[in-house]
Amino acid sequence: MSNLLYLVVAVGLSIVGSLILWFRHRKPTSMESGIQAFNNELRALAPEQRPGRRDRRPG
Repeated sequence: MSNLLYLVVAVGLSIVGSLILWFRHRKPTSMESGIQAFNNELRALAPEQRPGRRDRRPG
């Protein structure tokens, strides 16, 4: 009986640990997180602009 109890405790701890890891590493699903992810992608695609610097025009 003690072998079965040991197995049940080990499986239970494994399930609890797996659930904790899954909960901590899942992607957020709120509306704000979706908007933030979209803004991050737009910022990554946009060219970097420096204020005060202008392109030279031939002339």
